[in-house]
Amino acid sequence: MEQISIETAQSSLDCSVLSSLSGKTIILGVLNLSDPVVETPSVVADRVRRALPYVPASRLVLAPDCGMKYLPRESADGKMAALAAAAAELRAELGG
Repeated sequence: MEQISIETAQSSLDCSVLSSLSGKTIILGVLNLSDPVVETPSVVADRVRRALPYVPASRLVLAPDCGMKYLPRESADGKMAALAAAAAELRAELGG
């Protein structure tokens, strides 16, 4: 197994556990799907930043926590737009 999916938004997971997954690509769940309110890109980016001390950005794939099909379409669209904007913010910040 080269990839592992970890939900961090809903659980507020202590991201230090990610350091034990060295060499793995981490699919990082950063959208809280238990709440239809759309997070700001800044909130999403902060969730990603919690993982960066433990996993290099090159091994992170940003994703929602599971269960998007239960959200209203407007919420799902807004959350995905926030995820894309957070990724762009982080790329600019990290120089990539």
